[in-house]
Amino acid sequence: MGIIACFSYCLSKMFITCKASGKVFNDPIHGHIELHPLLIKIIDTPQFQRMRNIKQLGGAYFVYPGASHNRFEHSLGVAYLAGELVETLSRKQPELKINDRDILCVKIAGLCHDLGHGPFSHLFDGMFIKEARPEKKWKHEKASVDMFDHLVQSNPHVQSELKKYRLTDQDLRFIKEMINPEAQTKQTPASTNWPHKGRGQEKSFLYEIVSNSTNGIDVDKFDYFARDSHHLGIQNNFDHRRFLKFARVCKVDGQKQKHICSRDKEEWNLIDMFNTRTGLHRRAYQHKVTKIIENMISDAFLKADKHIKIEGSGGKMFKLSTAIDDMEAYTKLTDNVFEQILNSSSDDPKDERAAGLKPAREILERVISRKLYVCLHEREVKISSTSDIPYSEWKKELAATGPADNTQLDPEDFVIVDNTIAHEVQDKKSMECINNIYYYSKHDPDKAGKGNQHKVQIPQHKYISVYWKRTDKQKIAQRHFVQWCKNKGFDIGKLGVKE
Repeated sequence: MGIIACFSYCLSKMFITCKASGKVFNDPIHGHIELHPLLIKIIDTPQFQRMRNIKQLGGAYFVYPGASHNRFEHSLGVAYLAGELVETLSRKQPELKINDRDILCVKIAGLCHDLGHGPFSHLFDGMFIKEARPEKKWKHEKASVDMFDHLVQSNPHVQSELKKYRLTDQDLRFIKEMINPEAQTKQTPASTNWPHKGRGQEKSFLYEIVSNSTNGIDVDKFDYFARDSHHLGIQNNFDHRRFLKFARVCKVDGQKQKHICSRDKEEWNLIDMFNTRTGLHRRAYQHKVTKIIENMISDAFLKADKHIKIEGSGGKMFKLSTAIDDMEAYTKLTDNVFEQILNSSSDDPKDERAAGLKPAREILERVISRKLYVCLHEREVKISSTSDIPYSEWKKELAATGPADNTQLDPEDFVIVDNTIAHEVQDKKSMECINNIYYYSKHDPDKAGKGNQHKVQIPQHKYISVYWKRTDKQKIAQRHFVQWCKNKGFDIGKLGVKE
């Protein structure tokens, strides 16, 4: 080949390489990360961009000024880590036969796993929707799958890009199964060995990368542990990069499914990971003031529900609580609804919308002026499950408890909040949070077994907090609370409450 021909060939190869390359993001947590061109096409859609306006930590931003990060940057980080883990496994274990489509699907699942979050993240599905529509068993994971479908259907350029990289309907199903793996499991009979249709059982380990329903160790946590700690100013003791170095797919105890396992010497590092999660919950996610503010915002949303109108598909109008039924309407729903309510005042006495939003507006004005609900106390409860807490009965007891003045209070002026902290993936029989983690040794790296979990159990704290909504009658409410504690047999000496 002549020099000119060779030069032309090199230029053409360089052009193809540049054309196929993605974009580089300078991330404060992971440094310079490059994402695949298909991921860039997904990022540049209204459905994904809405996450720029959804706070990662919800009401914690009102407590920790640095916690201003959003679901957008977290999703980029999860996509990057998902790619790092699956590519590491593919490189170290070629016998797993992880192909380019597998890798691309895993990256997309990491990128899109949080598409379904509503305003202020977990506040929306865990508090507001739960109260506004108690009959609807709805979680943001389901909305993430619905929003992913809507994103693909609404953006022809994404569809053409999917075809360009030869992603099939089966691949799209695989992506959605990774985003919400438990949905398929619940719909499949217990007698069925393998519930998923996107990939066969020989690639079961791929379902443990983004959202791990086996033991909870996944790249979603890796990113938010590091990112949240960074923005909160809290030390993160878990190094996810070390986990990536030692991760390996192994056969486990004769099971047909293969699992992502870690070196035996990493057992205490993973225990530290769960303790890090507990610490973040205690210090930030379930901080006393964070929970108060999130309850106030949820109360404001409940009062504003029927007065907020969002246009969805076909021009149909939806409320705050019904926007989850239409992804076109839901795309328009972000944290901006807070400002929409807060700035809804009007001098026009005939403005029915402003008048209707007044009770909600007054609550949010209390939030920004720091006139918060009063925390009467937080205490540990000895019950088998916080689902056993009779919230409505306890509120009635608090209101009716008769101290010396026999003052009757309104039960709805009390708020009881479940502050339970427990690792979400548990063995139902032993309740050992880390019972499903497997380890291999350097002497036999292809087989794995359980570590010493029977000797260790991650603490599970069951706490409830009691708040008083009103700005007056605080001392009376406090006396009711003290009397209620006595009636329940709670040790007042440990409450730190003066009678």
